[in-house]
Amino acid sequence: MAELSCEVLVVGAGPTGLMLANWLTRLGVHVLVADGKDGPTRESRALVVQARSLEIYDQLGIGDQVLEGAQRAEALAPGFGARAFGRIPLGPLGAGVTPYPFIEILEQSRNEEILYENLQKLGGDVLWERPVTAVVQTDEGIEAKVGNDTVRARFCVGCDGANSLVRRARRIDFEGVTNPHRFFVLDAVGAAGLVAGAVNARPDGADFLLAFPMRGEANWRLIGLVQDVDGSGALDEDDARIRMRQKFGVTYQRSRWFATYRVHHRVAAAFRDGPFLLAGDAAHVHSPVGGQGMNTGLQDAHNLAFKLADVLRGRRRDSWLDRYEAERRPVARTLVATTDRLFGFVTSTQLPFRLLRRVVVPLLAPIGVRLLPRSSGGSRLFQYVSQIRIHYRLDPKVTSGRRDPVVGRRLPWTGSNYAVLRAAAWQIHGYGGVTAGQAPDLGIPVHVFPPAPTTPLRPGLFYLVRPDGFVAGRAEPGEAEERFRHAMAR
Repeated sequence: MAELSCEVLVVGAGPTGLMLANWLTRLGVHVLVADGKDGPTRESRALVVQARSLEIYDQLGIGDQVLEGAQRAEALAPGFGARAFGRIPLGPLGAGVTPYPFIEILEQSRNEEILYENLQKLGGDVLWERPVTAVVQTDEGIEAKVGNDTVRARFCVGCDGANSLVRRARRIDFEGVTNPHRFFVLDAVGAAGLVAGAVNARPDGADFLLAFPMRGEANWRLIGLVQDVDGSGALDEDDARIRMRQKFGVTYQRSRWFATYRVHHRVAAAFRDGPFLLAGDAAHVHSPVGGQGMNTGLQDAHNLAFKLADVLRGRRRDSWLDRYEAERRPVARTLVATTDRLFGFVTSTQLPFRLLRRVVVPLLAPIGVRLLPRSSGGSRLFQYVSQIRIHYRLDPKVTSGRRDPVVGRRLPWTGSNYAVLRAAAWQIHGYGGVTAGQAPDLGIPVHVFPPAPTTPLRPGLFYLVRPDGFVAGRAEPGEAEERFRHAMAR
């Protein structure tokens, strides 16, 4: 039995915990990661990497590795039952707003492997097969039982999933509901009856099927409702296979993995309790519709890492960590509420909803296939799903009113302005009409780019960009110093 110490104890080495450990280590924070598993996950439900998460991977310096390992979904393919209504190309929807205008399919297990390998390159590691069994608050921070050892740290972050020990130990309510249906997840080899290279979404009167293309010819991740079709008394793969063939005309040769599960829609009542914080599934869980669960956790970790580093290095007071909950919990609540409503519409067995699905989906889906690629609404939908339209209210005193098109949002992409974000530091940007010499001297880098007329960035202004890539303020040159100093201290 040993006594260990660190600045931050991360409980759980899933994608969220590993992303947090990567950023903390890069920022010079002494972090320990503990997990009861013997290594990265081998089988996983999460598999979609959205555009915003890819931007974060790129900022970390491993975006190319993620893209190399991923299978690109270039389109959405809506349908109904066994019918497919065509393809909605994703590229035109995301063009000009992100370097990654597609959906990349990369299993949670491979995300973990990439993050773990990078953590080791940064000099960190994971305490595998060392479950955290107890956590308590102390005068100096926290104390935890990790395997047979005792770990003392200033902060503890629970990234330990929906059944989080950290959340339960702090008696934080997990508010929400559990969907009454049981679902299957299946990795199929040699699948047929699907639109190739696209995310297939097919509701039916009382059923639905989601299909994601994976690496390898005719390899697919299939998700849907499971019922006891064959009368065996058990919910097994045969039930899913029969139902898919009968309802959706989808067949496959064999499976590499099959599991059933229930879907929860829950958000933790608090993301922070003193020196304890929650991120990822420990803080929020929701349906697989939209493929945003793992991504939201990755973005929690990214947001939290900079705040923890600021506090631990004395640049901010402890209360700065309250901003983590203020920024990320509304994102989780909105996501859970949205997916809950959408999932309710897709899965409800009530007759009005079943009839509505039979009428609305076959009517609107073909129209969407024709119109969405050419409409601003299609681009906006892509931005919501890819999580690049997230907005933070940076002034705690302002709780309502029109949202600023730039401040409080992730920096708009111009095609050339993201490389400098890899510095992961405060910086000032200008986009035409200003020179670096006009920028206030705040001891941070200044970058001047050409005008960006297709974005909300306007010439003649300076923009203050946070280390996480979100815009903290904007001002004309004469007012920039006062406004930016205030924004950096907020």
